[in-house]
Amino acid sequence: MTTNQPATVFGAGAYLQRAGNGATSLLVAVRLVVGYWFLHAGWTKFAFVAGEPFDASGYLANAESPLAWLFEIVAGTPWLLEFTNVMIPLGEFLIGLGILLGAMTRLAAFFGGFLMVLFYLGNADWVNGYVNGDLMGLLLFAIVGVLATGRVLGVDAVLEHTAVVQQRPWLRYLLG
Repeated sequence: MTTNQPATVFGAGAYLQRAGNGATSLLVAVRLVVGYWFLHAGWTKFAFVAGEPFDASGYLANAESPLAWLFEIVAGTPWLLEFTNVMIPLGEFLIGLGILLGAMTRLAAFFGGFLMVLFYLGNADWVNGYVNGDLMGLLLFAIVGVLATGRVLGVDAVLEHTAVVQQRPWLRYLLG
């Protein structure tokens, strides 16, 4: 007996199935590259790896950007600077880990995109044009989050079938 439910390709939703295996494979590759990129960026900023604690004070105090006023406040407030020095490496690492594993992918992509906006505006050296690596990173996070790439070969495909998510459908907006 056949059913009307479409089969899934490694947990991919129907929209990815219509796109084909090539598009699905490309999206998984993009997710893995973006995840590794941020995981590595955070890992290399940890003091036990880098040999010294991460310090954003020079970057924040000398930024020539539309957000310079905000960066100066952060650099001039000791507790906020210390919070930033902890959260940048930890945040990058956790965002990368979430995206790499496909776990809470949309939430991780949102925060990754938020960081990329801050980096883009903080590195506002647009002498060679407005398109730079930070903008491309923002675009990659948008692709990973909007297209719910964690549902393909990711932990999110499993999490969506748990009782917790079934009872709280709004959690699906964080997954994917």
